Amino acid sequence: MDFNFILLFIDSIPLQFDFLPGDTHALGSDDPIIKGLILSMFAVTGFGIVLNLFNAIVRKKMVDQVKLKRIMKETRSFQKERMAAMRAKDQAKTAELNKKSSYMNKMSMEMMQMNMRPMMITFVPLILIFYLVLPVLFSYTVAISPIPLNVIPGDFFQLTCTAEQAADPENVCPDENALFLWAWYFLSSIAFSGIIMKLTKTSMDLG
Repeated sequence: MDFNFILLFIDSIPLQFDFLPGDTHALGSDDPIIKGLILSMFAVTGFGIVLNLFNAIVRKKMVDQVKLKRIMKETRSFQKERMAAMRAKDQAKTAELNKKSSYMNKMSMEMMQMNMRPMMITFVPLILIFYLVLPVLFSYTVAISPIPLNVIPGDFFQLTCTAEQAADPENVCPDENALFLWAWYFLSSIAFSGIIMKLTKTSMDLG
């Protein structure tokens, strides 16, 4: 399993909350410095690339990549072996592997701590930039999606404007399926994170 997406998701959760006065998801300006859909899309993508690069550099400095990949390989091998034993109903093998569960849980916890440690450093700059810099530079929505992207039920994790929001003259959504500022940043980060992690040799993909 590649943990890159999981870490990006965790790192981006606070970006959907509006800690400043105003509507939820309404991070942005009525009169942004950077105007125009195309320019805004590329500019937000640029911020996503730069911040991903910053995250990767911090990660490279703080995390022992050799040790992390060794632990990942060991835990993945253990999980595959235990699943195979359980499917084969090999009680002896399952019992033998269960004896290693405590050690493997410890390794998993260490791996999680190694992964989360850089986020403690990058979280504050990310929040400061996203809530103090980007809302001044950009509008509330910075891109248009050809399809709705609100795949998670409810309004907790909305990426695009709904038809109801677009029809409301008091809502910040100008069009249906318009992408919120934070959402386009999130998607841009996902798109380039794998490339940046491979270039900086901080990828957690063992493949």
